[in-house]
Amino acid sequence: MVAETEIICQKSIPMLDVKYHLCVVQEHGVKVDVSPTSNVVPIFGHVRVAAESVSTETTSFESAVSLHEMIGDSTLEAPAIKFTPDVRSGCCADIGPRGSMDDEHIQIDDLAAHLGFNFEHPMASAFYAVFDGHGGPDAAVFVKNNAMRLFFEDAHMLQSYDADALFLKRLEDSHRKAFLGADIALADERSVSSSCGTTALTALVLGRYLMVANAGDCRAVLCKRGVAVDMSQDHRPSYLPERRRVEEMGGYIDDGYLNGHLSVTRALGDWDLKNALGSVSPLIADPDVQVVTLTEEDEFLIIGCDGIWDVLSSQDAVSLVRRGLRRHDDPEQCARELVKEALRLHSSDNLTAIVISLSPVQIVESCLPQRRRFRFCSLSEEARTRLRSLLEGN
Repeated sequence: MVAETEIICQKSIPMLDVKYHLCVVQEHGVKVDVSPTSNVVPIFGHVRVAAESVSTETTSFESAVSLHEMIGDSTLEAPAIKFTPDVRSGCCADIGPRGSMDDEHIQIDDLAAHLGFNFEHPMASAFYAVFDGHGGPDAAVFVKNNAMRLFFEDAHMLQSYDADALFLKRLEDSHRKAFLGADIALADERSVSSSCGTTALTALVLGRYLMVANAGDCRAVLCKRGVAVDMSQDHRPSYLPERRRVEEMGGYIDDGYLNGHLSVTRALGDWDLKNALGSVSPLIADPDVQVVTLTEEDEFLIIGCDGIWDVLSSQDAVSLVRRGLRRHDDPEQCARELVKEALRLHSSDNLTAIVISLSPVQIVESCLPQRRRFRFCSLSEEARTRLRSLLEGN
């Protein structure tokens, strides 16, 4: 369904001053071992992220659930302990009306098996991501190809899973560092132009917890008994907290674009729009991170690139997928139906959607296709005589 992509970013990235990298990573509390760049794509082998927490500025929004609130809310914990997610997923990607496909995605229903280890006690583990490239597909492809090594460099931490606040804080910190590490690696990667960038959204299911990290305008939406709950915030200039942050850091919004060039306020890459020498930049790669405790009320999660959300509200998408799951219980078919609906509504972008089922679904009989039923009735002798007369033309 997806056409072969055309490589647009031909310009090589200029060498950035090493002092700049040191300033950037020191600002975020990350240690990076910068070694000579090679032509080999897996550059993350040269990036080493320290174990200390990253000190990042995060924008809070109304729907966010802080880690402290999540851990301390006994109303969430009590039913969740009995709940075990039943994870299945389906994905659909379509080039849409664009000339090239710049979206990429990751879909892993069994993360432990993918990483090659076993939990002491069997539990759900899954990882999903969507990347929406701009300035060509190179940045999105690069981050996808290196994501597993970046996000799960310390696989031992997952094996030592413990549902306490300290473990979840470490997990959250590791995801923040992964976004920052990807951003720094894109600055060094010669195969990716400095004018290329990508948004990124990840979703990690671990036991009864769901963690979503987002930088850009991809979106994650959780269905809680039919109600759409946004798990991410679109980082666009139209979002007032982001607009204020941009202006406080010396940037400006021109006709809905950051510094007149970019339609998002957070992204990986785009180093020609980021300030050098470690100074603050209006365009940042820091993700917003949400952690929630899953319960039996949580039916499924949708993550998708902005081509979906440009034409569909979160609730419309949830309602469409929920009807589909109750009709055929097939997440992949639901993802196809979601993309098809976005195309019908004339989305002008590439389209990528992943539907992640979290709870068993009961097929609803009323949603099944039904045969048309005819009602038979008997006619009186007089009625039959009149009908015969009409048919014979008398």
